[in-house]
Amino acid sequence: MFSPSIPQTYSELSGDYSWPIVVLSISMASLASYTALSMNERVQKNGFFHQSVWLVLASLAMGFGIWSMHFIGMNAFSLPVSMSYNHLWTFLSILPAIVASFLAFHLANKQNQSLMTFALAGVAMGIGIAAMHYMGMEAMEMDAIYTYHAGLFILSVIIAIVVSFVALYIFSSLKQLMKKRLMKILTALLMGLAVSSMHYTGMAAVSFFASPTAIISVHAAHSDMNMLIGSVTAGMFFLLISLLFSSLMDRYIDYRISYFDGLTRLPNRRQFEKTLMKKSDHRLLAIWHFHGFEKINNGYGYTFGDMLIQQIALELQKARASFMVLYRIEGNRFAFLAEEVDQKIFLRIMENIAEKWRGPFYLEDKWIYLTSVCAVSSIKGPDTQHQLYSNALAVLEHPLARYDNEVVVYDPNIHTFSFDQKVVQSLGRAMAEDELFLVYQPKILAASGQLDGFEALIRWKHPTLGMLSPGVFIPILEQNHRIDEVTDWVIDRAARQLQQWTQSGLPDQKVAVNIPGEYITSSKLNNVLKKVIERYSIHPEQLELEVTETSVVQSAESAIQAINLFRQQSFSVALDDFGTGISSLSFLRQIPINTLKIDKSFVDQVPYSEKDSAILLAIITLGQSLNLHIVIEGVETAEQVEFLISTDHPIAIQGYYYGKPMTPAEMEEWRRGFFVQAEKTF
Repeated sequence: MFSPSIPQTYSELSGDYSWPIVVLSISMASLASYTALSMNERVQKNGFFHQSVWLVLASLAMGFGIWSMHFIGMNAFSLPVSMSYNHLWTFLSILPAIVASFLAFHLANKQNQSLMTFALAGVAMGIGIAAMHYMGMEAMEMDAIYTYHAGLFILSVIIAIVVSFVALYIFSSLKQLMKKRLMKILTALLMGLAVSSMHYTGMAAVSFFASPTAIISVHAAHSDMNMLIGSVTAGMFFLLISLLFSSLMDRYIDYRISYFDGLTRLPNRRQFEKTLMKKSDHRLLAIWHFHGFEKINNGYGYTFGDMLIQQIALELQKARASFMVLYRIEGNRFAFLAEEVDQKIFLRIMENIAEKWRGPFYLEDKWIYLTSVCAVSSIKGPDTQHQLYSNALAVLEHPLARYDNEVVVYDPNIHTFSFDQKVVQSLGRAMAEDELFLVYQPKILAASGQLDGFEALIRWKHPTLGMLSPGVFIPILEQNHRIDEVTDWVIDRAARQLQQWTQSGLPDQKVAVNIPGEYITSSKLNNVLKKVIERYSIHPEQLELEVTETSVVQSAESAIQAINLFRQQSFSVALDDFGTGISSLSFLRQIPINTLKIDKSFVDQVPYSEKDSAILLAIITLGQSLNLHIVIEGVETAEQVEFLISTDHPIAIQGYYYGKPMTPAEMEEWRRGFFVQAEKTF
């Protein structure tokens, strides 16, 4: 291999390179690396597919890229002898590249990483690249013999190992920066350099010899030129389709999991609530509640119960008109939502559905009698959307509600008092027995990917009403003057959670809590804050008070005085939902806040709308000119994140892209899966 006997009649050959094809080979290696890194990112994320699926796809993409680069590079090289390939060896040479890529990515993705881990990953990748290259060399069939220069041979392997180590270390250590496309491209170029530098160093280590009779007058390219065309076409197609498919599939699956019910494939409660948040001049809602499913599940089993739910969903879909959307909002509740339609037409459809349930329902050789009630409510005016769902619940929870498959229209003279009263009367028990609970949504610094604190959000799991949306129960508590005591409870629970995080080894966390209406000016609030600071031994800097534009403007002078007092006591104060109220710029300059939270409505169309993007950038610039910390709410897509990062402003991002509102237990799992490496790095 290194010093074979060369016949005296043989002379050394001189090869030529086609530089356009050389550039093509390096581009293929870099493109393969970018695809593999993009797929490997998903190994660290929770998704529909198991993490090993993405690991295998990343390994296949990287292995195929290494293989394609080698044979494209070989086709760039020409000698004055005829050359071809052994197809079996050509095929087998891809295996070490795929296996080595799998081992390297597997090691690089381990939770407990060290320099030794990255060294082993670099060795695996480097040896795999080298093994593929030299197996590919064995696949060559030509009228010549060749020998290797030992020093360059060893150097080629070392180059592959070292550059692979550096690329994998950068990728694994700077995962948060990998969300920046430029950083990922640079890392992919470095990985591509590892492959191509090994190849061309390895080629420099080879000396070719041939007899005079085998030498032709001109340098000949490989006889298998179709392999060049085939490998380039197949390689480019495979890599681009893999990247596009994996990206679209990941987003689609995330969308399906987040917004659709797994059993019925219908839009779920989250999509229902998101739709309710949109403004509408006229909207109708019908909620079908099916009673007695506990008996069905106990009598026939949960599998049969699931089949019955699926059959109900199918029947409701058949009855649905084109102007309606059907949702499954709870286990035994379905909702129809319609826009701008005559109520008589809407009710006629609901009555037709009710008629179906009045007879026996045949399923799996069993006759089932369904008991249900349909609550119908309607609203007019964009500022009363939260009442639509609240009114329908009032019908369902009324003491006189009967499950005899009737359609009942909301009547404010009959239903409002019952539902609202039930919510208000349940409040004391809810706080005492932890029916109310807090979830925490993280805020992430755009530039560094570091944690910037959390926002505490309230949830209510009512024993009979089910999961109540804050959009339903908060207005009721405000109307009945009970919101202040709920705010006190939220502050207490948030402070207690801060203490627990400190005791578990996570000190100096920050939590923002929402302060409603004019409570910001109440002396009681000041006393509550002092007590929780003392009770839980936390620092005032760890609590941020979020107030809305509208509530502050209503009592501007007293609000400014109160906020000044909180600032003097080292509390942070944020102006929430900025841009949706009526405050003037001069008022923004006067109010002594620390943080400006930009409302989700300014982000929804970014970056596709130039106007929205320009307005958002202008608000960010304005806030920072006033030395305010900027938090962008409602960020849900990678494109929005990339746009915000590209502004080069020191802002924080809050939204489902980084994390949904989570319970403390879910937060711990989120930290381990997403943030452990970032904390080590930064």
